[in-house]
Amino acid sequence: MSLSAPIFLKERDEDNSKFVEIQQSQTTCIAAEDPLQNLCLASQEVLKKAQQNGRSKCLKCGGSRMFYCYTCYVPVENVPVEQIPHVKLPLKIDIIKHPNETDGKSTAVHAKLLAPEFVNIYTYPCIPEYEEKDHEVALVFPGPKSVSVKDISFHLQKKSQNSVRGKNDDLDNPSVKRKKTEEQDLNDSKCRDTTLKKIVFIDSTWNQTNKIFTDERLQGLLQVELKTRKTCFWRHQKGKPDTFLSTIEAIYYFLVDYHTDILKEKYKGQYDNLLFFYSFMHQLIKNAKCPEDKETRKLTH
Repeated sequence: MSLSAPIFLKERDEDNSKFVEIQQSQTTCIAAEDPLQNLCLASQEVLKKAQQNGRSKCLKCGGSRMFYCYTCYVPVENVPVEQIPHVKLPLKIDIIKHPNETDGKSTAVHAKLLAPEFVNIYTYPCIPEYEEKDHEVALVFPGPKSVSVKDISFHLQKKSQNSVRGKNDDLDNPSVKRKKTEEQDLNDSKCRDTTLKKIVFIDSTWNQTNKIFTDERLQGLLQVELKTRKTCFWRHQKGKPDTFLSTIEAIYYFLVDYHTDILKEKYKGQYDNLLFFYSFMHQLIKNAKCPEDKETRKLTH
């Protein structure tokens, strides 16, 4: 049975209206689920061209790489260094990398590439000496003793006070001559700068982190746990919750929290370019995994 023109047009309009509503709903959901969509990023045109041209040579070691060399921590030949963003960070970052972590799969190198003056990467068992500076260094790692970012300053101050008291208790002087009061101990601790100056991250699969985390050289550091956020990492570890972040995500989210909770400043995308490579690669992989999206676009145009 044929439909009259007015009825057909009415049904087609209703179908189009429903389609628009569904599309808008999907767009809203995607934006909510994908925090990489609204980043303030530098132009990624240089990465698009490099991706089209394929692998290129590392100017240091000569290795064939895509976008950057993960062993030399430099962009490859067809990605001019002046065309990638340079991110200024509010503090220094140390990354302790597990020796079995595959260099080409690690996102830690992104931080070194984009903020080279602020980031150092060490391969375990090589760990810097933190013992004399534990009042200004913290380790990002979840656990029962971990504190929130906003409480870092308080706990570093407390750690410094306990350290001063401990040293005074160890002095080999008669108790009669020991005139320092608890108030003086606190004054001494205030003379030490307890401002956070360095943050440490472990770069490893979650199943391998225990070896590094339990190292005695890290045991004296204040542990910090990030607010719950969901990872966008394409190499999601089987059996782990989606709140387990990749290294570059952890660095980025820590700095965002630090900016708002410690520096007490409005965040305006100052560290978004730390996800310059990550967001581009995420989109490439997302497109490759979703061929049905391309078919949908063909059908609707």
